[in-house]
Amino acid sequence: MSDALSNTAPLLDWPEAGNSRVPYRAFADADVHAAEQKHIFQGKTWQLLCLADEVPSPGDYKTTYVGETPVIVARDENGDLKAFENRCVHKGAMVCLKDRGNAKSLTCVYHNWVYGLDGGLISAAFAKGVQGRGGMPDDFNVKDHRLRPLRTAEHCGLVFATFSDETPSLAEFIGPDILQRLERVLNRPLKILGYHTQILNNNWKLYVENVKDTYHAGLLHLFFATFRLNRLTSEGGVVIDPTGGNHASFSKRRTIHANAEYDDSKLRASRDDYRLADPSLLDSFDEFGDGINVQILSVFPNFILQQVENSIAVRQILPKGFGRTELNWTVLGFADDDEKTTKMRLKQANLIGPAGYISMEDGAVGNFVQRGIPGALDETSIIEMGGRDHVSDNTRTTEASVRGFWAAYRSHMGL
Repeated sequence: MSDALSNTAPLLDWPEAGNSRVPYRAFADADVHAAEQKHIFQGKTWQLLCLADEVPSPGDYKTTYVGETPVIVARDENGDLKAFENRCVHKGAMVCLKDRGNAKSLTCVYHNWVYGLDGGLISAAFAKGVQGRGGMPDDFNVKDHRLRPLRTAEHCGLVFATFSDETPSLAEFIGPDILQRLERVLNRPLKILGYHTQILNNNWKLYVENVKDTYHAGLLHLFFATFRLNRLTSEGGVVIDPTGGNHASFSKRRTIHANAEYDDSKLRASRDDYRLADPSLLDSFDEFGDGINVQILSVFPNFILQQVENSIAVRQILPKGFGRTELNWTVLGFADDDEKTTKMRLKQANLIGPAGYISMEDGAVGNFVQRGIPGALDETSIIEMGGRDHVSDNTRTTEASVRGFWAAYRSHMGL
């Protein structure tokens, strides 16, 4: 363990079994959570801020978070994207209180310090004093002060940022295999169809684990299995980048076939007596020409891209303390969609989101864990489905991408 995290060493004494065992304390300790803010969210990672279409014109801005750090992303007078911490250098107050807007400059309401769209300080009210008295010292220079900047990068209409100058380029950080699968879906100009936001009463890492858990979909999600959108018997697999932090899982609906495991009455995740009152909910077409009807992709630590049939969305994960998480969904279509396709995407959007027929369960199971572990913080979970490594595979009956997440997590945390 690195010296930087020596204060948390007793809290996360990692088992010798490595990434196939995870201490429950990792999900329920305030000191661990504080260390994550420094070493992951303000460390050498790229994180989703917004879509470029949310700040399309000069002067447009949007507020968001990187971990628990408030951030502003703005388009300056030249049309360039900028991002900086939403914290006035004077007294630490948030500069922007609105979710989004358009402005020529940004003014802190507390003492009226004014910033440009690049985050640089323009003026401080009464810096010269009043009637020759008071004011800032003679050597005070607004050019010496600015809102703390982040590096930004845009790809496929998505805006990412990092606090670290040492973070590799966005393409290098994501890696070629995962980048190819991101570009597979976001292959043309986007159109924002709507938003969902939900609060999860569990640690942020439990939601990430769930996203990377490729074999729970056919077990937890009754809708998936019953209506044969996704079963472990279908052709599919998981792609994991060498760091372990980024993954894409996929399956092909047309290759699903009956099997004894799903027909076994002891398995809850299949019901033959359920029917849809409106079967058109599941109308779909092979949009990308490869037969893949479900692809879930993640980039460490907070970005998810989802394709479920023709329902496309990006998700942003934001920790809010060690036992609470904000999950933001942006539902997408494409600029060249006709009215019929847009209506179909909106109808299929009922599959996902806080009350989605599929993803509703994902919003609950993390809390089941969070409630189950307080008396066992020195115990560990068992993550051995599919082995103990974190390599790509042509099956989804594996927890390889979950182990990959913990490999990346431990690397960034120095564990």
